[in-house]
Amino acid sequence: MAEECLICGAPLVYLDREEPMVCAVCGRELRSRSRCVRGHYVCDECHTRGMDAAVGLCLAETSRDPVAILERLMSQPFCHMHGPEHHVLVGAALLTACHNTGGLPELEEALREMHQRGSQVPGGACGFWGACGAGISAGTAVAILSGSTPLAERAFGLANRMTAAALECIGAVGGPRCCKRDSYLSLLAAVDFIRAHFGLPLERTEPVCSRCAQNAQCIGRRCPFSPAGRRA
Repeated sequence: MAEECLICGAPLVYLDREEPMVCAVCGRELRSRSRCVRGHYVCDECHTRGMDAAVGLCLAETSRDPVAILERLMSQPFCHMHGPEHHVLVGAALLTACHNTGGLPELEEALREMHQRGSQVPGGACGFWGACGAGISAGTAVAILSGSTPLAERAFGLANRMTAAALECIGAVGGPRCCKRDSYLSLLAAVDFIRAHFGLPLERTEPVCSRCAQNAQCIGRRCPFSPAGRRA
C-alpha cells in the first residue's frame, strides 16, 4: 500500500505557509507546512527515530557500491518511503563506500558528522527550497570527504559542484517528489563525480525500484528506475 501519513496512512497535504502543528508522536508544538488530510503531523525528529542504527550498519559494510549500501539502509524499519532520513542516508552510504575503497580512514567520525549535518535539512526542502535533501546529502558527503569549510578553496568547489550535479539529475526528471528516485539519482551522480575527482574505485549499480506500490505519486515509466520502463 502507498505510504503517506505515518499515523493513519491518509494522504499528505502541503500548505502555502507554515502553521503551528502539534506532533502526533512527541506532542511538541512546531511550525510546519505539511500534515495529513486528517490533521496528523509528525515532526522530522520523530520521523527519523531509530536512524542512529545506521552508523553500526554502515560500519559493518564491506561493499564499494553506495547504491547497494543504501538499499540495505532503506530496508530498515527507520526508513520510510519518503522523509528526511534520506538526507542522512545518501551521504552515509556514499561515505561508507568511499571508506571501503581506502579513501576515507575514519568512517565512524565521518558518519556521525553526516548524521549531524544531514539532520538539519528539513523534510520538503526539495519543493520548498528548490534543493532536494538527497542531492544536498551527496554534496555534504563530498564536503566531509574533502575536508571542506567555508574558507576552503578546491574542497569548497568540489562540494558545491557535487550538489549541483546531483540536483541537475533530480531536476531533469522533475516531480512530484520521490525520495527513493532522488536518492538513486544523487548516488549515481556521486559515483561518477568521485571517480573523476578523487580517483576512488566505487562500484556503480543501476537500481530497479521495488517500492513503486508504496509511492502514491509514483511517476511510473517516466522514472529511470521503473521496472515497467525496464520491461518496455
